[in-house]
Amino acid sequence: MSLQALSSEYYDLNGTHIEVLEEPPTALEFSRLVHISRPVLIRGVQIPTVRLWDDDYLAASMGEAEISVAVTPNGHADAVTRGPDGKLYFVEPHLEKMKMSEFLGPKVRGEPHRSEIYYLQSQNGNVYSNRFFEGAPDPSEFEALRPDIPSEIPWCSAAFGRSPDAVNLWIGNHESVTSIHSDPYENIYTVVRGSKHFTLLPPAEGWCLQERMYPHAKWTRESSNAALAITASPNFSIRWASVVDPDIPGNLPPEAHPIRVSIEAGESLFLPAGWWHHVRQSDETIAINWWYDMEMRGMSWVLLSFLRGGGDVPYGNDADASDNDGQEPL
Repeated sequence: MSLQALSSEYYDLNGTHIEVLEEPPTALEFSRLVHISRPVLIRGVQIPTVRLWDDDYLAASMGEAEISVAVTPNGHADAVTRGPDGKLYFVEPHLEKMKMSEFLGPKVRGEPHRSEIYYLQSQNGNVYSNRFFEGAPDPSEFEALRPDIPSEIPWCSAAFGRSPDAVNLWIGNHESVTSIHSDPYENIYTVVRGSKHFTLLPPAEGWCLQERMYPHAKWTRESSNAALAITASPNFSIRWASVVDPDIPGNLPPEAHPIRVSIEAGESLFLPAGWWHHVRQSDETIAINWWYDMEMRGMSWVLLSFLRGGGDVPYGNDADASDNDGQEPL
């Protein structure tokens, strides 16, 4: 059976339905949802301490501590972007250190004639990492906010039989966009303020995203006042989807069935491991997510690798490779 036929059969059986829970599930109920491996919108996940999180509270709590903020000229961090040489690169953001009080306000709300987009998206356990759960020293830029942020979700940890691998804080605005990708984590994504807008594709439709190999690069600047520029990394390539924005009509093949869901403040999205997701947000959106490692035993990881097509993929800059980057040269 071809991947296209398999994804068609998956759609026939599942459609684009997303289950909505009006209150958090028990550990047993959640374990059954994990087994089905479909996204679920969960309402009523209460974190009382984060209700205090207005800009003044966050700035005062963080004080003089510096945080790492991603900076790009276009709002697309960790994304395929066309460089000034005409080639496509997978470009990571420039990171700048600043106080929370400097980051909030104008940098998130927007300021006239600015040419750069700021997004707090350091991830990989920027609040709690796996070291915390192993009892090892786990320094965090957000140490001052840890009393407000639960290290784990009880019914998730009970269902998975383990603690999270990482807990992350995200703060950005409507100009910050996460390019479509998939993660090897079971993800609980909770919006504290604003709203997040997800475009989802199941693992069975990963072939629709036409993964390619792209040379790796970073946004850098020669001095604090210099404009950002793409700097290539020697002998380093990244496998990434060539479809940068699945919301643009015609970017996805007609066989794809994207699912669009918005997560409002006080709501959570369970996003199973391997699901492809493209994320936008409203102005001044704050979110927290808990990443639980997926189960590598059994067929799960093998199946996800198979659904990605396995083996080698074409280079994104080959003459015969699909060019669907949707980006202007920078």
